[in-house]
Amino acid sequence: MHYRDRVHRPRGFDDPGHAHEFTFSCYHRFPFLAKNRTCIWLAESLHAARIECDFQLWAYVFMPDHVHLIVCPRTPKYDGSRFLRRVKEPVARKAIAYLKQYAPHWLPRIRAQRGARIEHHFWQPGRGYDRNVIQSQTLLAMIDYLHLNPVRKRLVDAAKDWPWSSAGWFAGEPRNDLQPDSIPHEWLGMDSDQ
Repeated sequence: MHYRDRVHRPRGFDDPGHAHEFTFSCYHRFPFLAKNRTCIWLAESLHAARIECDFQLWAYVFMPDHVHLIVCPRTPKYDGSRFLRRVKEPVARKAIAYLKQYAPHWLPRIRAQRGARIEHHFWQPGRGYDRNVIQSQTLLAMIDYLHLNPVRKRLVDAAKDWPWSSAGWFAGEPRNDLQPDSIPHEWLGMDSDQ
């Protein structure tokens, strides 16, 4: 699905007990996450956001031009938008500062004007795609779908081999330092509702 189609989708709701699948893209689908340094910044920011906002990180895949996360708040009252801001803003600040210093020729490509103000975008504006997850079967299917994304794009032969994915952790062969949280037992059953 093209990123523009997702802009018009309804956002998820911050309902108690629900997990979330978040998908968000780099500005104009530029492959900013093809660089390891940018993925490291994202992993650090994601780790900090899950502590600050009290979210569990159950699964993730950083693709070259977009990100998939499956997270679950630890508290009944939470703000998914705040969590996403805490993940995305530090990465954007670091990346734009890097571009200004080392690749200023990129700046016109990520420039946008808002009123009299000029902004530079690392992420596509908006919340991205947010889907509430309430069933264990859906959760397990989503995790498989996320983990197979690099395989479908022919970037690797096996999901566990993609360096910026939780698939390696699930297979007992981690490829990065961003360890996902354990999924609670009640979410791993094959029952139809949680």
